[in-house]
Amino acid sequence: MEPLRIYRKRLIPNECILLKDDVVLLCNEEFIVTRWKTLKPRKDFSHGFSVYCLKEGIKVSKFYKPDETLLYWYCDVVDYDIDVEENTCTTTDILVDVVVYPDGSSRILDLDELADAHKRGLIDDATMYSALHRADKLVSDIYAGKFKKYKDLVDYLENNHDNQES
Repeated sequence: MEPLRIYRKRLIPNECILLKDDVVLLCNEEFIVTRWKTLKPRKDFSHGFSVYCLKEGIKVSKFYKPDETLLYWYCDVVDYDIDVEENTCTTTDILVDVVVYPDGSSRILDLDELADAHKRGLIDDATMYSALHRADKLVSDIYAGKFKKYKDLVDYLENNHDNQES
């Protein structure tokens, strides 16, 4: 069977890119976990791991600096379109992001982009409401100390990825 192909779709800017170099470490009904390198060279980060939380509508990524130190955890609110016949997963970024820093502090980003996308008709009311509810649940989980479940999953697979690649 051909490996799962993952696409990243953005609304702003409007683009859909095959993440051709991402390595799938785990794929089941709840999660897809990947190891990746940046598509283009960057000075602030170079690689990381992502957990696609299929039932929760979020993607949690661990970003590393080029010197192998943790930069931060970056959480995207997303929609998933799984095509079993084509063996693809298209992840649409719904613009709201939450960053969790190594010291445990966090920051919500791009609420203005969500509002702009709605005003421009790029997303409908239901998508905007859903994105806000998912972002609220994510932030509530972070504040309640439940973000650890994502960290632990990525850390386990990161440390055992030689046995997990598919």
